[in-house]
Amino acid sequence: MSYWLYAIHPAWMWVVFVCTLYALYLGIQVRRTRTATGELKKALVKQRFGKRHYRLGALLLALMTTGSVGVLGIEYLNSGKLYVVPHTVVGLGMTVLMANAAALAPFMQQGKEWARYTHIAIALVITLLFGWQVITGVQVVFELANG
Repeated sequence: MSYWLYAIHPAWMWVVFVCTLYALYLGIQVRRTRTATGELKKALVKQRFGKRHYRLGALLLALMTTGSVGVLGIEYLNSGKLYVVPHTVVGLGMTVLMANAAALAPFMQQGKEWARYTHIAIALVITLLFGWQVITGVQVVFELANG
């Protein structure tokens, strides 16, 4: 197996990171729509932020799990082992957090405020960890490139 396959994961995860930032934006707009009144609320509702956020969240869950598990497969096929480094552990943790954030959707649809606040907290943690992952991921890429 070729080491060029390692390039798939960073490219894939950059897409996931950008989508995560957009999902965060949509989530903020959903919250804004929920608290708006009058004409502003009507204008925001027309943009269907909730539906867009929900769909993007589902896509993000699929992309995140595929990217996380996929890179482990690539690593194992290339080297015959898995390297347990902070970047890997945090990435797997983020994948678990993403699944938990998505699992709250039915409760949020029922109007449970605890689920909304938990979802928001998890999403913020994921976004912050993703920022850290970008930095450590670039370091990993340079380590691989320099052999």
